Amino acid sequence: MHTRGGPPTLVKDLTEEELIARFAPLLPQGGALVPTGDDAAVLALADPRVVVTTDALVEGAHFRREWSSGADVGWRAIMQNAPDVAAMGATPVGFVVSLVVPGDLEADWVVGLAEGMAEACREVSSRTGRPCGVVGGDLAGGPAVVVAVTAFGDLGAAAPVLRSGARPGDTVAHVGTLGRSAAGLALLLSGDDDAARLPSSGGSAVGTYLRPQPPLEAALAAAGAASAMMDVSDGLVRDGGRIARASGVRLELSSEGLVDEVVSEVAERLGADPLAWVLGGGEDHGFLATFPRGVELPAGFRVIGRVAEGAGVLVDAAPPPVAGWDHFGGGS
Repeated sequence: MHTRGGPPTLVKDLTEEELIARFAPLLPQGGALVPTGDDAAVLALADPRVVVTTDALVEGAHFRREWSSGADVGWRAIMQNAPDVAAMGATPVGFVVSLVVPGDLEADWVVGLAEGMAEACREVSSRTGRPCGVVGGDLAGGPAVVVAVTAFGDLGAAAPVLRSGARPGDTVAHVGTLGRSAAGLALLLSGDDDAARLPSSGGSAVGTYLRPQPPLEAALAAAGAASAMMDVSDGLVRDGGRIARASGVRLELSSEGLVDEVVSEVAERLGADPLAWVLGGGEDHGFLATFPRGVELPAGFRVIGRVAEGAGVLVDAAPPPVAGWDHFGGGS
């Protein structure tokens, strides 16, 4: 919050309680029986089993403040965790957030973060039909912004969908976008401000990077039919390889039709290989799944290959030209 005619209020200008008071009321509580305010929250679940996952956004590694508003980062923090829950066949019902912020960060950026999380929770609820919210967390000071989120999911008496269920003869299918987030990041890294603001494909690419739109409803619809499923966060090839290893099979993928017009236009503008983004780019947060032969695919899924005897991933009957994202080995 800016004072009239004065400089913006920084985190270091406030006590912890004062900062929390600015953003905590903005966070929805979903269906929590005991919401934010106690030592821990209490969630209402239909199933005694709980699906739990966690992930983090680190300033400088996952986002830059010159590109991403607080609201953008808040949205991404929720939308990169909700798909991991949905990929297991569970409905996201709650999130807790550990937030680290430097003292020289504007307090309004933190308020925006909460607003982005609230907006994302509303979107998750609209896609799943189940209330969810940010029901607690922790606040600490540090040299850079870190947003660590733990998500909780309700299986509702269904069996979890694992990576290890793919079998030879199964169909490999995907729902969501591929390569758009990587294309958007490439636009931002290029410094081509005009391209990054393109209202058509460039805007869609950057928009996907800043605010991914995981098709959660499609994953939940697939839960009763898929033999294996996972969120594509580190790239189609790398995440496909994880299903292949867990299941002891080989995924044979086809590149035909994988490059859409958005990725193609950005690649042409930047002189890049669009297939590299599609196969190796992550953070679109679509879903890769395998289905037994003869099973009707849920709406939105498209066939991109098949499961065979063997190991690893082949693309067009050859080793893929990229490996995907690795936090320590880098992307390729």
